[in-house]
Amino acid sequence: MSSTMKVILAVLCLLLLSPSSGSKILVVPVDGSHWINMRVILEELHSRGHEITILRSAKSWYIPSNSSIYTSIDVPMLEDETDKEFYYKMLQDVMDCRRYPTFLRTFCQQHLITSLLDNGHKILARAAATMIDDPVFIKRLQDSKFDLMLTDPALSLGVILGSYLKLPMVFNVRWINVGEGHLTMAPSPVSYVPVSGSELHDHMGFLERLKNMLHYLYSVVEQHFIINAAYSDLFKRHFPPGTDLLSLEYSADIWLFRADFVFEFPRPTMPNVVYIGGFQCKKAQPLPNELETFMQSSGEHGVVVMSLGTLVSALPHETTEAIAAAFAQLPQKIIWRFVGETPSSLGNNTLLVKWLPQNDLLGHPKTRVFVAHGGTNGMYEAIYHGVPVLGIPLLFDQFDNLLRLEVRGAARVVEARSLTKENFLEALMDILGKPSYQNNIKGLSQLHHDRPISPMDTAIFWIEYVIRNKGAAHLRSAGFDLPWYSYFSLDVAALFVALSGTFIWGLVSICRFLCCRRFRQKTKSE
Repeated sequence: MSSTMKVILAVLCLLLLSPSSGSKILVVPVDGSHWINMRVILEELHSRGHEITILRSAKSWYIPSNSSIYTSIDVPMLEDETDKEFYYKMLQDVMDCRRYPTFLRTFCQQHLITSLLDNGHKILARAAATMIDDPVFIKRLQDSKFDLMLTDPALSLGVILGSYLKLPMVFNVRWINVGEGHLTMAPSPVSYVPVSGSELHDHMGFLERLKNMLHYLYSVVEQHFIINAAYSDLFKRHFPPGTDLLSLEYSADIWLFRADFVFEFPRPTMPNVVYIGGFQCKKAQPLPNELETFMQSSGEHGVVVMSLGTLVSALPHETTEAIAAAFAQLPQKIIWRFVGETPSSLGNNTLLVKWLPQNDLLGHPKTRVFVAHGGTNGMYEAIYHGVPVLGIPLLFDQFDNLLRLEVRGAARVVEARSLTKENFLEALMDILGKPSYQNNIKGLSQLHHDRPISPMDTAIFWIEYVIRNKGAAHLRSAGFDLPWYSYFSLDVAALFVALSGTFIWGLVSICRFLCCRRFRQKTKSE
């Protein structure tokens, strides 16, 4: 066979095997750190020929209106009525909660989140109503003939709009409504599955199981009486009777779950959950010259990298002073993503930057420790590159995330509220001085990499699977369609109780009848 013929056959094979090219995908992302991982998926989808349309807020923090990989439409969203200052106030409130005893402080934090959810879902309900009540906007979406809705259900707009347009739905998900996505859609025995925000692991004593149960009951009340209530008017006007937010979420075809069981505690799952934890991670690229020079100047001691994420970029002044003073005592060099007034105790070994290539720094052979707030993206990058973590959790899921690494011996955690130069330095020296932290995170990294298909390829396959098959209803559990009393077999239990009660009543009645008859006969004979 000639070389020309081989080339032609190779091109034909590629064309035949090209999956779902040219499909039209409607995307409703979440801003902040959530956008970072959604963008990675969109770049891959665009490279495979898919046409992408994004609904974004005109006041979006990180999602640009102009892009070479998607078309954007501005709509009202949660970010229109919140700003970053809100998160700074929330940080201060959470630090106040951390003053309570261990058993109580998580409930204090949950109460703060409840107020956030109450207000946030009311805003989202108004935004959804504005969109659905706009016939021009809805007709524009309907006329576009989208093949799929891809959304992050941490905010509900994509879920509601995708259901209203009757599009197949794929979730890019970890957090949803009142906690982690598993707790919404998979069986979650509270005896060993920690509820989000409880700061518990999967081996619980009695008091820990009691705490977990209280958090679970709290989340049930929050879901049904606060979150669902915010959408009641919208659902009455535009959806069939009995619709609530949970029923719309259950209708999603595939849940692309940003986690895997190297990080998560083992627990029950469902057929339409696909694990893509760490899909945004990639091999480290060469650093800019100035950063590379700084890394190499660290010699045998190496470098400590510190970043507190996208939403909360500044700690209280006294805390940053303590951190800077501790860093100054180390032989290592420090690269610190920092915004704010430069600490007076800053050492000559510390480089402050407003932005840093986090993935590339974590993959550098000179990096020894990652000081982080505990966001999911950063934790997976640390696992991917095998870098132990010193955690300073600040908000939301960060406390639970760092706990997962801590119980596996790959992290230490210090409280921002009680952080001092001494305890921060002690924790850093502990991680730098004990090989166990490095060995444990390397072990997690090896497990994370040991898989037949990369997380990104897995995500793209299932997105295109739903497009090709116009959904994946065969993977949805029938349990989603059952009323709660049937799901827990309470109706069956009630029948057994009724039959048992009837049997016992009948037995007692017979015994009483026989006893009374015998007594009457005895009395009569006397």
